[in-house]
Amino acid sequence: MARTKGGKNRVTTSTDFDAQIAKLQKDKAMLEEGLSKTVAQIEELKTDIKSLRESLKPQKAEIKQTEKAIAKLEAKKAAAEAKAAEAAKKVEAEAVLKKLLASGMSADEILEKLK
Repeated sequence: MARTKGGKNRVTTSTDFDAQIAKLQKDKAMLEEGLSKTVAQIEELKTDIKSLRESLKPQKAEIKQTEKAIAKLEAKKAAAEAKAAEAAKKVEAEAVLKKLLASGMSADEILEKLK
């Protein structure tokens, strides 16, 4: 008769289904707890984002007002500089005119030079 293969001294594994079920239920409970914490954190972050968005609108409005004020001041500065440059040109022209008149040129000759 043929001999069966394998050892005769096998260890029989006892399957304790109750222990396995309890372990898996414990793991499931831990995972659910972690999930609930994550969901709570997400909700907290959503409320933080919402409040930050609400504070963003007034900040943007304030920036726009400041930009408008800067633009007005720059326009005033440019106008003042142009006015000062015009005044400087006028003073220079008067000085040149006085110099030419003092050198003995007539008004008609001066007008001819200007053209």
